[in-house]
Amino acid sequence: MKRLSELYNINDDRLIKSIKINSKEVEDGDLFVCTMGVTADRHDFIDEAISNGASAIVVSRDVGEKSVPVIRVDDTNLELRKISAKFYDYPCDNAYMIGVTGTNGKTTVAEIVYRLLGDTCAYIGTNGRKFKNKHFSMRNTTPDVDRLYMYFKEFIDAGCNTICMEASSESYYRHRLDEIKYDVGIVTNITEDHLNIHKTIENYVNCKCQLVKHVKDDGYSILNSSDKYFDKFKKEANGNIVSYGYKDSDTLKIEDYILKRDKTIINFRYNNKSYEVISPLLGSFNVDNLAASILCLLCKGIGFEKIVERIKKLNQIEGRMETMPFVSKYTVILDYAHTTDALDSILTFLDMVKETRIITVTGSAGGREKSKRPGMGKVVLEKSDYVIFTMDDPRFEDPNKIIDDLVSGSDKTNYERIVDRKKAIYKALDIAVDKDIVLIAGKGRDDYMAIDDKYLPYCDYDVIKSYYEQ
Repeated sequence: MKRLSELYNINDDRLIKSIKINSKEVEDGDLFVCTMGVTADRHDFIDEAISNGASAIVVSRDVGEKSVPVIRVDDTNLELRKISAKFYDYPCDNAYMIGVTGTNGKTTVAEIVYRLLGDTCAYIGTNGRKFKNKHFSMRNTTPDVDRLYMYFKEFIDAGCNTICMEASSESYYRHRLDEIKYDVGIVTNITEDHLNIHKTIENYVNCKCQLVKHVKDDGYSILNSSDKYFDKFKKEANGNIVSYGYKDSDTLKIEDYILKRDKTIINFRYNNKSYEVISPLLGSFNVDNLAASILCLLCKGIGFEKIVERIKKLNQIEGRMETMPFVSKYTVILDYAHTTDALDSILTFLDMVKETRIITVTGSAGGREKSKRPGMGKVVLEKSDYVIFTMDDPRFEDPNKIIDDLVSGSDKTNYERIVDRKKAIYKALDIAVDKDIVLIAGKGRDDYMAIDDKYLPYCDYDVIKSYYEQ
């Protein structure tokens, strides 16, 4: 807590407990900042915030006399970032900051880095926030600024000196991360996604570039030399630019690898020396993800031999090529893949290692770009033996019309539609036989289903587990 007079040049010593931008979440002692959202002006909710206990209000326009102090600033969105950093004692200055962005792989890379660094590292991203064996779920990959800095402070107070976070394009679009400087910025890859927000691929890439632009002068920008936009990121990046990939010029070169059903054997070259790494993470895409993660640790000063030993102890990443350990007759894999590129990569790998059939359960989120759906459906239909199309966060769209879009890109008929996702998963598990692979794609370990404007409790993992507990 801080006194109001510590935050602003005002003769008022009342205690401020925390900072909020959602009037419904305001409690006694909070500072309410009236930010301007894409669809909401929080100046409209001042009275509700005060009735809920706000001790002071920060505004950017005249709101008249109120029963609590009103602090006027030029830009409440900018002010939120600055006052949050100040209120929580500038937590980013007290941590080694690692940011990860990209269309596919950012959650996996951030999780690998978090696990390889151990107890002194905290993680925040799609899989929630994790530190010191604690795990809390979150709705957004990158939370709003008021929560984000509170979580950073939470990490520091718990004894974490490193924070590894996913930096989504939307968070830069909404300017949530503009004040953060990184010791390491990692870019995984760029394919078309989130164009419902960014409108063009150029806008999307520019938002992604913000991460490496915010790398400290003595920090490291880690780039994927195989990515289509490598040169663009290299031009925009700050700090020391290093790369991973398959070229002799790469800082960390992937020389070759062998994909197996239960492990991956990879040969890397770093500083003119070769290293063999045996990874429990499956698929060629995880070779790239592991390379990015290893290079991050190398930039942090950790020796390659020590990294190799830590990789041997890696566990599966939740919701990312996660094999269900309680299934033995056939293989059930849970994955977050929700783009054409991600689905293509996973199904290509599964086709290499399958013994019988691949049965895929998938859908496409509502309220997102519709143009990608035919391509997604085509890949799934062509690379699976059987597909069950179902709902995946339909929001305000009709799930059946979403499925219509998915199947429109192919004339194949090896599918059925079961809108209820639980029933779809149960059907896939019902028809699976010995040595089949069942891929359940799209939601990973998400703990909700977005229908209309509601977030209803739902989790693919829980559904799969419930099937075997009947």
